[in-house]
Amino acid sequence: MDFHVLSSISLLLIFLSCTVIIWIAGVKITRAVDAITTHFKLGEAFGGMVFLAIVTNLPEIAITSVAAYHHDYDIAVSNLLGGVAIQTVVLVLIDVFGVGRSAPLTLKGHSRILILEGVALIMILTLVMMAKQFPAQLVFFRTTPIEWLILIIWLGSVYSISRLAKSEETVLEQRQIRLSKLRHPKSPFRGGIQSAMLVLAVGAVLTLMAGWALEYSGEILSKRWHISGVLFGGTILALATALPEISTGIASAKMRDYNMAVSDIFGGNAFLPVLFLVASIISGEAVIPTLSNSDMYLTGMGIILTCIYMVGMVLHSRRQVFQMGIDSFCVLLTYLMGLIGLWAIA
Repeated sequence: MDFHVLSSISLLLIFLSCTVIIWIAGVKITRAVDAITTHFKLGEAFGGMVFLAIVTNLPEIAITSVAAYHHDYDIAVSNLLGGVAIQTVVLVLIDVFGVGRSAPLTLKGHSRILILEGVALIMILTLVMMAKQFPAQLVFFRTTPIEWLILIIWLGSVYSISRLAKSEETVLEQRQIRLSKLRHPKSPFRGGIQSAMLVLAVGAVLTLMAGWALEYSGEILSKRWHISGVLFGGTILALATALPEISTGIASAKMRDYNMAVSDIFGGNAFLPVLFLVASIISGEAVIPTLSNSDMYLTGMGIILTCIYMVGMVLHSRRQVFQMGIDSFCVLLTYLMGLIGLWAIA
């Protein structure tokens, strides 16, 4: 289907319809993943990093692949790096609407696994900033060495977290027993493990297709409305593709899977830069050396926002502001001020 022949109203309706599909699929996927991780005793945080992080980032996978094929790097790159920042802000929404007045999110959702995920994310984002300094001619199998190093660090973090989860197996099992008693009866997944896997597969396919349609319709709308590719990809498109994280995070928090809610964000953010490797292979060009000042700005903002939440996990403050933790309040203010700076740079 050629989207270019459609009117702006039709494209906008497609864009909004895809966001709704991604939202609904995200809720269903959360409950299915919760059932799968409990059945195989994978642990909340590990399940969030591996399953939810990859599945909920299927829109970004589709957008990056299509944009790289068209050599439209502004949208692809800004969507990835802007997605890291805006998905971290999703923790603010989870704190307010998922946890509420009972306590700050990071007081209930904190563990050595989450700290390890945060460290891995900061290392990966730092490598992105370092890779910007590499010459575009330094290509290794159609990519830069840094892109392969990012993949290795991400895989290494998954392996380390799986080992750490096994060492805490007894604690995790006891926690899961308590969770099963605390959850609202309408929240858990209803059905067997095969049904959960089927829901996960169908939801993943729908999310992938919706992500492809988002990129195509959004790219045309941004050009028609004369919006910069960096601004559009880093804000509007990043927000639309963050809907799975919003829905899965709030749903996980309401099921009292606080570690999974936070791990979904940290693990997903660490996975996003891995897609630079995919973009380079598809386009045949090294993508990271083409990053702009705005992209570096978004990367730095993602690091700062992650650090704020990691501090919150260590301090364990009970104080709340407007029904959110102090760390969430600081993250929200930092992001809003950061958007002003992004507009000035772009």
